[in-house]
Amino acid sequence: MPPAVNSESGKSSPTSSLTPVVTILDVARAAGVSKSTVSRVLDERLPHSNSPTAERVRRVAAELGYVRDPLASGLRRAGTNTVGVIVPRLTDTVMAMLYEEIAAAAGARGMFAIVATTEDKPDTERLAVQTLVRRRVDGLILTTARLGTPTARDVPHALALRTDGIGPAAVGDDRLGAHLAVRHLLDLGHRRIGLVGGPGYASSARERRAGYREALDQAGIGFDDRLVAGDAFSIESGEVAGRDLLDRADRPTAIFAVNDNTAIGVMAAAHALGLRVPEDLSIVGYNDIPIVSRLPVPLTTVRVPFGQIAAGALELLSEASRGEQPRTLVATPTLIPRRSTGPAHT
Repeated sequence: MPPAVNSESGKSSPTSSLTPVVTILDVARAAGVSKSTVSRVLDERLPHSNSPTAERVRRVAAELGYVRDPLASGLRRAGTNTVGVIVPRLTDTVMAMLYEEIAAAAGARGMFAIVATTEDKPDTERLAVQTLVRRRVDGLILTTARLGTPTARDVPHALALRTDGIGPAAVGDDRLGAHLAVRHLLDLGHRRIGLVGGPGYASSARERRAGYREALDQAGIGFDDRLVAGDAFSIESGEVAGRDLLDRADRPTAIFAVNDNTAIGVMAAAHALGLRVPEDLSIVGYNDIPIVSRLPVPLTTVRVPFGQIAAGALELLSEASRGEQPRTLVATPTLIPRRSTGPAHT
């Protein structure tokens, strides 16, 4: 299924092209030369060269099926004032909030943002990158980083909320945020604290798990993998993980969920099991999406500065377009205490 590509107006424009794009970088690698060499050899506006290197580049380009876009070089120089944003899905409130912040920050710079959704599938992500590049975006902001998944190669790009540890990335300090959440529970007297985690491929989930462990270690509490469940960012995953942790005699007295959706799922599981929040179970989420402050029991959570991350991603994108060295910008999260957490009862 092709990615959904939307403008800020929300209109969709699906693409049916599934043909892999052969890029200048592919030709350069196969020919054993630089990208600039390939660009010069294949630029019909420049004098024709019959050198062995030029002949090899043209032969490799033909073998790979590379087709030069006559508009590409001009557009790269002139720019289209458009940035592409790739997210797993816009039904995820976190991704919708981040996209809105990116669109606003781009607008302040005189740019326009369009978004493509990938359903969190690597093949669809690859197609989304190709689709947006063909739409002449000046650069890409990706939120879908996973180890081993190809990302943009022939266009400036930056990661947001996630990092692959290599390219430019604007992220929250997920380890610190998790530490704040667990420290809050420890200060309330909880010692048996469960973790509802997220997908292992997401750097945010990995860092929040690490922050959870560090806070326990500093309190002299050993890590217990029997108190860990969950492997996705959905409400459904949180509910399943919540039942797993709570439907037993040695249940935790508190749970840290690595995002607000899973925390809401844990609340649903607790309610189904007849447990009261926070009297029987304290819960902390992560992100501070708008709905959690309006729940029947407002959720204690960690607020992520999405506006700061969005602005950072655009700044990194600008740096990437100038060929600057990649760097990581880290924004500081804040604990927001509400009524879902209370003192431990023994």
